Amino acid sequence: MAAPAPGSSSAASQCAALTKAAPQTVDGMSRRATDPASPLTAAWGDPAITLRCGVSEPSMIKPGSKDYNPSGDAAYINGVAWLIQKTGSGYTFTAYQRAVYVEVDVPSAYQPETNALADLGQAVIGAVPRNDGKSGDDPAPLATASGS
Repeated sequence: MAAPAPGSSSAASQCAALTKAAPQTVDGMSRRATDPASPLTAAWGDPAITLRCGVSEPSMIKPGSKDYNPSGDAAYINGVAWLIQKTGSGYTFTAYQRAVYVEVDVPSAYQPETNALADLGQAVIGAVPRNDGKSGDDPAPLATASGS
């Protein structure tokens, strides 16, 4: 799994704190090593549920991008707002109301795929401030992703 390149030392520090605080078990799966090892990534189970912190802004919320979709799917789980993107092998969820984007890939082998997000929410909230600089839960769920 490729490690992201956060845009600042502050972002890298927040990501390292997140992966350190991430639980040992996600959706009943034990934590495992990532390859290459990085303080910006974490993984659980086989097939792997993966977390990458410090990823770039999702194209679905970037005006002008070919994937821009301001009314794309989003979920609010345990205090964290996540964008939802279906992939060929499952789902990619991106915490988009945080100071640093956090991406979680959940293979379709895990049902429901959102269970992993419930297990990761407190670590995200504790390690990565909201994009408004405050701590705590994300603001109330948005009707669409465009409110980010």
